Amino acid sequence: MCRNITTLRGLDPAATPQEIEAAARQYVRKVSGVQNASATSRDPFEAAVAEIAAVTARLLTELPARRQPPATVPPLRRPEVRARIAASGG
Repeated sequence: MCRNITTLRGLDPAATPQEIEAAARQYVRKVSGVQNASATSRDPFEAAVAEIAAVTARLLTELPARRQPPATVPPLRRPEVRARIAASGG
């Protein structure tokens, strides 16, 4: 498994669309080897992210509840990551 993708199933509150998209983006980066999409690869890259995010969201709603929450907190829920995003204007 990609070490940068955290478990989203079982979060309380449930995974947000932003967290699902971030996980999908990490997955597409890993399997494609593309870190920054060029003009020629941007459309297929973004299409793949959107498709994987949609499938992931559906999977998370269809799976039964977890007995225990995930061991790690997704990056977008960590205060230091939120502060870094806010500082960069994102």
